[in-house]
Amino acid sequence: MSFTVVIPARFASSRLPGKPLADIGGAPMIRHVYEQACKSRAGRVLVATDDERIEQACHGFGAEVLMTSRDHASGTDRLQEVVARLGLADDARVVNVQGDEPLIPPALINQVADALEEYPEAAISTLCERIHEPAELFNPNVVKVVRDHDGYAHYFSRAPVPWSRADWQANKVPEQLPEGYRAWRHIGIYGYRVSLLHRFVSWPPAPTELTESLEQLRALYQGERIHVSEAREPPPAGVDTREDLERVRQYLALKH
Repeated sequence: MSFTVVIPARFASSRLPGKPLADIGGAPMIRHVYEQACKSRAGRVLVATDDERIEQACHGFGAEVLMTSRDHASGTDRLQEVVARLGLADDARVVNVQGDEPLIPPALINQVADALEEYPEAAISTLCERIHEPAELFNPNVVKVVRDHDGYAHYFSRAPVPWSRADWQANKVPEQLPEGYRAWRHIGIYGYRVSLLHRFVSWPPAPTELTESLEQLRALYQGERIHVSEAREPPPAGVDTREDLERVRQYLALKH
């Protein structure tokens, strides 16, 4: 069964305004994201934006684009508007690919879509990768996930979880991780069943969500199941800063 990819793209960005239109090798970043998504098995790929400049740029390279409200509180709200306007069936699968991931591997897009087929109890699917360095584990900007034996999420946190009680002291970053210790970094690509998106926008923010500033905790708080697969290949970093943008430019320049 086919799936749809939606790429939310906002012009406003506190650290890098106009980010989706940033030039990378003669093309706007959003085009690179769109073309990577088109290499997946998706039956349909479209950009969702609230800015006419992004809309015009997308039309320029032939992408399907949908103008959405400027008043959404979150990306999930924007995604729900898209699926509602497209009239997608409740059991349809939608993959949310961030508009600042110009190097996103198509295999990872396929992986989160396939997980919703493989794990019918999951309303959401996402990915993770192993953490090997203490600095990454203790970095609050790196979101950690704890999973059960089938890969379903117990919890997402900015804190170093699970905490190694026998090895660590509070407020002190260790020099190395304990032998046999396993921790996982969450990778922010999501697959959704359309029915979940309709439920999600009716729920108030969860207490854990407000504390951690992690939107996916709203679904866990409501008893929904999120499947988290280990990424089949390392995901390249996205573009959050000017330095990230230069790194991607250099990478693609060398590649071509």
